[in-house]
Amino acid sequence: MADDMPLAHAQAFAGKLQPGSAPALLLVDMVVAYLDPGSPLYCETAPAALAAAARLLAAAREAGRPIAFTNVAYQPGGADGGLFYRKVPALRLFEAGGALGAFPTEASPLAGEGVFTKQYPSAFFGTEFGDWLTERDVDTVVICGYSTSGCVRASALDTLQHGFVPLVVRDGCSDRDPGPHEANLYDLQAKYAEVIGVDQALSVLRG
Repeated sequence: MADDMPLAHAQAFAGKLQPGSAPALLLVDMVVAYLDPGSPLYCETAPAALAAAARLLAAAREAGRPIAFTNVAYQPGGADGGLFYRKVPALRLFEAGGALGAFPTEASPLAGEGVFTKQYPSAFFGTEFGDWLTERDVDTVVICGYSTSGCVRASALDTLQHGFVPLVVRDGCSDRDPGPHEANLYDLQAKYAEVIGVDQALSVLRG
């Protein structure tokens, strides 16, 4: 993506983060709400991102890597949702027990894998995800999920800020519009993360 920048900007944002030797896989909000065409959160490219994530999930399980999932759930009426819930009316579909908040078959957690239920965009905010990574000596987080401009971006930024190398998998993420998807990947690569392809992500997870 640096090739698309003016030269001065490319030089200013030319730094690279190298993956460590202890990666984890994070699937951000890969739930039915983004896959169901009848949902207000539906992303047309979500099924393709899910297929990429399923490949990463299989590789991470085979390699014995730590695997974490996030989902979103609110108390009835959004009592624990705060300003985010008030700002985004579509979040009402994540009130506890709703079918659209379920994990799809292709990316459902197994026993022993981390599941972090959140009420805000970042996987870290209000959860024990950071402690979970530290307890497992993780140094790198491979990230995919929904949506690129929202919870994926917030989680990638907090991954960096908590001291883990964030690797955002381009084809493993989706958004409701290609503009925000591409713009946020561009910005993440410039300042906060490494944006990588599925093959590179597989290589990192397999070690």
